[in-house]
Amino acid sequence: MRIEIKSEDRMGISQEILATFTSLALDIQAMEVSSQFIFVHLAKSAISFNKVKQALMSVAGVDHCRAVDLLPSESRERHLRALVNRLPDAIIDIDENACVMALNQASEKLLVNHQRHKGVSPLLGEQLKGAQVNHLLDIEIILPLLDEISSQNVDIAGQSYLAEISPISEQENSSGAVISLKSITSLGRQISILQTRDAQGLDNIIGQSASIQLLKEQTARFAELELPVLINGETGTGKELVARALHNASKRQQAPFLAVNCATLPEHLLESELFGYANGAFTGAQKGGKPGLLELAEGGTLFLDEIAEMSPYLQAKLLRFLQDFKFRRLGGTKELQANVRVLSATHQDLLAMISQHKFREDLFYRLNVLNLNSPPLRERVEDIALIARHFVVLAATQMNLQQPKIDESAILLLSSYRWPGNIRELQNVLFRAVALNEYGDITAQNISVALAQFKQTEVTDVVEFKVEDELENWASAQAKFEQQLISALYPYYPTTRKLAERLKVSHNKIAMKLRQFGINNN
Repeated sequence: MRIEIKSEDRMGISQEILATFTSLALDIQAMEVSSQFIFVHLAKSAISFNKVKQALMSVAGVDHCRAVDLLPSESRERHLRALVNRLPDAIIDIDENACVMALNQASEKLLVNHQRHKGVSPLLGEQLKGAQVNHLLDIEIILPLLDEISSQNVDIAGQSYLAEISPISEQENSSGAVISLKSITSLGRQISILQTRDAQGLDNIIGQSASIQLLKEQTARFAELELPVLINGETGTGKELVARALHNASKRQQAPFLAVNCATLPEHLLESELFGYANGAFTGAQKGGKPGLLELAEGGTLFLDEIAEMSPYLQAKLLRFLQDFKFRRLGGTKELQANVRVLSATHQDLLAMISQHKFREDLFYRLNVLNLNSPPLRERVEDIALIARHFVVLAATQMNLQQPKIDESAILLLSSYRWPGNIRELQNVLFRAVALNEYGDITAQNISVALAQFKQTEVTDVVEFKVEDELENWASAQAKFEQQLISALYPYYPTTRKLAERLKVSHNKIAMKLRQFGINNN
């Protein structure tokens, strides 16, 4: 029987209530006291609740009493247990001797499966409590427990898990540690979410040109096929966006999409990043080893960007994996298998590299089963206006600025530029133009300034001299060329000194030409 008693807050009332229970010969198993409330858990008795209530209400200052199902601490414990049991990760609470004190349903199920996998009769439910955790799992627990959080790779029922051991300090009025077990698959999904800020599908590939429409159609078709895809395209054309769109249109969309740039890591780091490493593989290696991207991407997609930069040694290892989808961790002896679709990308001519013996021909044919081409921006000029307006809206939103319009003069300048950096360069220029814009619409002048601040643009990048039939003679043609040259370069070098240095002429000549062509040099 559990009873809630509400009373006045006066001295001595608690003793009077306890005396009432004593007079009725009731055994108090637990009691909790808070302001104006007393909660009591009574042992089973023949005395009815109504008789107990009648006796309590006779105490001066008692307002009411009622039967309750749980004491406040029991209610909190039940809610906490329900919360912990809803967690998808397995959690085990151990004491200072590494014995199990408590565990949630996910960890209980995992431990039972692991014991059955090992061919032993499993401990169930309460039997697990008090058992040494290193007898239940192949986990290294060093006693006494240190105050530092540590992690190690653990094999449970034939699957890889990351065990994070978080010691409980004495300041928390307890001792021991909490072990959290995360499956490699769930870790892969979490990493995939961190790598991708927004869902990126075919609709995120902006453009209406024939080349982009073809790219979208092929991407949607290839998404249905469980085959490797090689994506070709210059730097900045959005090859990774195409790869993500392909993954998100496939049956693997709920599984991880993990990407690595083969050009950014030295050979040994890229090897461990891809294949992982076993316990003790090298000095300083994480205890228990570390899973690689092939394990983390289980069931999903692995995107290898700049595949041409991969060393011959790693090319051979990747080729072996693509043959039967089996691999070993660095320093390991156990053969693992991964269900992963491999997408790759490059801006280099792999066939030329093959002829120069810089890339394996057999790997090329493994990767190039299906092929996509991400066109450069200069080959789809009709898309520039659409992409530019998208980036202006995006920039204004991210910088919390009023959204400006981009006028036709700016669109014309953007469309005439060759964009060696492709979409990435266009995005950077427009973000800078929006950030520097203070006077409403973005004009060609804003674009010119933004371009100039990014790079020292060559004359050939901004000047295309057109020969016209109406040119009278050499002198008029030369004058027209000079006017186009200076008009194009002046926004990038907006003083006579800078422009004179760029063209390697005197300041006076530049000043004279600016006056001659009516170009403002204030």
